[in-house]
Amino acid sequence: MKRTTARLADGREIIYFDRRDDAAHRLDDPRDLPPVSTTSQLRYDPVLAEWVAMAGHRQTRTFLPPKDLCPLCASTPERPTEIPSSEYDVVAFENRFPSLSTHATTTETGTELVPIRPGIGRCEVLVFSSDHNASFATLEPDQARLVVEAWADRTTELSAVPGVEQVFCFENRGQEIGVTLSHPHGQIYAYPYVTPRTARMLQSAREHRDRTGGNLFADVLAEERAAGVRVVGRTEHWTAFVPAAARWPVEVHLYPHRKLAEIGDLDDTERDEFVTLYLDVLRRLDALYDAPLPYIAAWHQAPVRADRDLAYLHLQVFSIKRARDKLKYLAGSESGMGAFITDVLPEDVAARLREVEVR
Repeated sequence: MKRTTARLADGREIIYFDRRDDAAHRLDDPRDLPPVSTTSQLRYDPVLAEWVAMAGHRQTRTFLPPKDLCPLCASTPERPTEIPSSEYDVVAFENRFPSLSTHATTTETGTELVPIRPGIGRCEVLVFSSDHNASFATLEPDQARLVVEAWADRTTELSAVPGVEQVFCFENRGQEIGVTLSHPHGQIYAYPYVTPRTARMLQSAREHRDRTGGNLFADVLAEERAAGVRVVGRTEHWTAFVPAAARWPVEVHLYPHRKLAEIGDLDDTERDEFVTLYLDVLRRLDALYDAPLPYIAAWHQAPVRADRDLAYLHLQVFSIKRARDKLKYLAGSESGMGAFITDVLPEDVAARLREVEVR
């Protein structure tokens, strides 16, 4: 893999990841861009004991532009984009409308009950392919493997940024999920705190270890592999399964068989096998309703410093689509109380995903 860094016109960093060592890119950005907003702030919710990011400047971000105005396509002489080069494989760059920024400042301090602090952190866009009409599911294995390399690279780099406590790689796909750009891409957030979901998962893992002496995630994986009824696919080093208490109508978790903290800990064989299994899972998801499935793919990695011994790298993929023409809305119980009610049995979803015909 060849890695090339440059700066965009407003100072944001851009990183090219290429399969070919002889790949060359335009490194200057001819656009005249306004400065990136650094007004993000974090406000503490004392009732839920959680930090909430305030980023009002994101209201003006690009929203579903037509293909000929896509900011993630390669640049042409007539139309420069966020990616100055005329061709590329995989690209990461700092978000133009970030929720968190390494340069964030605020003059507000809040109160003792509700403190306010700058929204320090970093938000990046990771573009999977220069092909506007592609999706992760349609990538060739070597292209998908390059994305894995980029995830690993960015996790390592962002973990070293002062103040960052957790790195989250994810993909939102489909307008139903809230995607504002249709070009195949994901995002990477570097948070200045451990996120609520991760903190809760690690607390559960701590309690499980205290009670049994085992690792919670390893024990869940072992139980799913032994039962088999919810397993969607497996390789020598990975298993994909629908969790027994799935919250979402379609939900698949991919676990490596070896306990690891982050993506960069995967060896070459594990990375190759992940690509094989993940592409198969995504193609099964798209075949489920014979249409591209809206989903969120979320990498669960260890925090930068806290409880790394408890964590277990895995990927969660889930969709709000509960039938060909129906979405699961988070209504009263889910949104109001955080109490999920699932409409489809996980065993049935797993069986359908195993049996579906993949093209």
